[in-house]
Amino acid sequence: MNTKLLSALTATAAATALFGAGAPAQAASFGANGIQFDQDTTVKFNFKQTHGMYQSSLGIYSVENSAATLVQALFSETKSSDNGAENEWKGTLGNTVVGSGSVVFTFLANQIYTLGLNSGWGGSVYSTSSLNSGSQQAVFGGQEQLWNTLDKETTSTFQAAGQFTNGLESLFNGGTLIGFDDRGNRNDSDFQDFTVTAEAVPEPMTMTGLALGLGGLVAARRRRASKTTS
Repeated sequence: MNTKLLSALTATAAATALFGAGAPAQAASFGANGIQFDQDTTVKFNFKQTHGMYQSSLGIYSVENSAATLVQALFSETKSSDNGAENEWKGTLGNTVVGSGSVVFTFLANQIYTLGLNSGWGGSVYSTSSLNSGSQQAVFGGQEQLWNTLDKETTSTFQAAGQFTNGLESLFNGGTLIGFDDRGNRNDSDFQDFTVTAEAVPEPMTMTGLALGLGGLVAARRRRASKTTS
């Protein structure tokens, strides 16, 4: 392989890598103010734990004219907890929630979404505060920082809830933890009633772009060689 071709390939790989690394910057909102992206964005949700006394289900809803419509169910409890009120109605994967515990969903560009928690008798709450008449019912934050606070088995008000309204940055950097309060126990605002994590799934653009660049360079080299021969 000649020096010019090698240099061109190196430049193509570098440019493609930079393009891929910059993709997350296109995201617009992922938090208590709503969920919306400027380009189609795939997110992987992982079930974490529940502490609500009601049998609940979590889903993704599209939002139009302040009305939420279910698009896809994510996780549903088969019972209210692993063992009644023990450990603050604790529910775990494989017991209260069955299945793999992971769901992948692609948010379409420029569509407004929200996460919604339906708790049967407790009604529904949304991750977008405006859909709860302004009441914050979900917190978003870095997994480790937020989980260390919410992983408790004694109900208490989460005083710092207002500081955890935006999970956009952590969505693309290690994942976001999302904790809901279902308004039970007189809306105790413990935000541990249903918890999941969310992480952006990288688009397979880097290798695709490199392959296209390599193909173009090889084709150009063949054309030059053909001209030289003729």
